[in-house]
Amino acid sequence: MSTTTETTQTYDVSTGNWKAGVLGGIVGSAVMGALILVMNTATLAVAIPSLYGLAPPPSPAAGLVVHLSHGAVMGVMFAGLARVLGLESSGKLLGLGVGWGVATWALFAALLMPVWLGAVGSPASPPFPNFAPPSLLWHVVYGGVLAVVYAATVDRI
Repeated sequence: MSTTTETTQTYDVSTGNWKAGVLGGIVGSAVMGALILVMNTATLAVAIPSLYGLAPPPSPAAGLVVHLSHGAVMGVMFAGLARVLGLESSGKLLGLGVGWGVATWALFAALLMPVWLGAVGSPASPPFPNFAPPSLLWHVVYGGVLAVVYAATVDRI
């Protein structure tokens, strides 16, 4: 004879960290997008929209929409990681944000993006791997802003 025990967990999706993650991700990617526009417009106008066939011709607006969308999704992932790790202090969240920026740079910008752009035949396809220092700066700023906004809003929205 055997017995089965089931455990049920409930989650309240109307409050909490995912909304703060979306907001932080959007604000962080907007600040990052402004840096990209100032430092290397072609990245935002050609490379990023090329991922989805939205360029050429160059389109900073399409690049910004794609970039903000990616930022929001990555913000939700950040929020989930912060929750799993049980991080609540602003300092620890900032550290996680900077680490998150480095991780997204290494995994997505330096490794995945060159392969993806090559696969779709983008004229902006960089070499593989593409560990570009300006991109590291942009992603660290993204992670830092994401963490600050997340920490400021996680208990408010």
